[in-house]
Amino acid sequence: MKLLIAEDDTSLRNLLKLYLSRWGYDVIETRDGNEAWQALNSEDAPRLALLDWLMPGLNGVDICQRVRAELKEPYTYIILLTGQHKEQDIIAGMESGADDYITKPFKSNELRVRLRAGRRILELQDELLMAREILRAKASRDSLTGLWNHAEIYRILVDELARAQRERACVSLIMADLDNFKMVNDTYGHLVGDAVLRQSSERMLSLMRSYDYVGRYGGEEFLIVMQGCERKDAEGLAERLRYCICSEPMDTPEGMIPVTISLGLAMSSPDNRLDANALVKAADKALYRAKEKGRNRVEMDG
Repeated sequence: MKLLIAEDDTSLRNLLKLYLSRWGYDVIETRDGNEAWQALNSEDAPRLALLDWLMPGLNGVDICQRVRAELKEPYTYIILLTGQHKEQDIIAGMESGADDYITKPFKSNELRVRLRAGRRILELQDELLMAREILRAKASRDSLTGLWNHAEIYRILVDELARAQRERACVSLIMADLDNFKMVNDTYGHLVGDAVLRQSSERMLSLMRSYDYVGRYGGEEFLIVMQGCERKDAEGLAERLRYCICSEPMDTPEGMIPVTISLGLAMSSPDNRLDANALVKAADKALYRAKEKGRNRVEMDG
């Protein structure tokens, strides 16, 4: 684990580095508070820091305050190294945001166990952050297909429309619906229907740009949000989506099953601004027209 030393006394800094390297830490040395702050504020910064209380530039308390105010995640565990022995000084240091302190002259074994405690806390935080991200993904993703779920794809659409308005750009929206999907479920069962939904999602994702979004809007319906996509490009993508679904049968537990898809396309542009609700309604209207005209086709609103 990376560990930052901020200490202006060269001999003490070298002694600390000797101990810390022996204990397996990847040591980053700084000679004053300004250097220490730059290191803690850098990309891939160390998350464990041993700061001298009194040093040139920013002192240890100043750095603690800045870290707590500006660097929220991931957490930085800070131990103050201090010659201060008064109770009020120690309290002030801890209230500034330090996690622990050790007084000079320090005992190597004491320093080692205090650092070990800091590492355990950081490891526990990593586990909590990972668990939080898993829960966040479950809350925003469709469990069957892995696509954005209904609420999240609608939220994305709202955000993209707001950004497009600021930048005077276009947002294109495709509403897609697998044709005769109820017949697939009724004929082959829901396991086959699930396989068709998963494979359809994978095929659609394979055509997306890195900044496009695909969500399962409900049942066999999908929403595709495309930022900065002009009408001609949006129509081309919609046609490629249609073809990627129907070009090859879906491989299911009951064998190969042909599937087609109908798509409705709508657009919000600088000359014709639509909010999220209006844009979804326009795409749905175009999709309904594609169904009326025989399915397996793309229709554009208006």
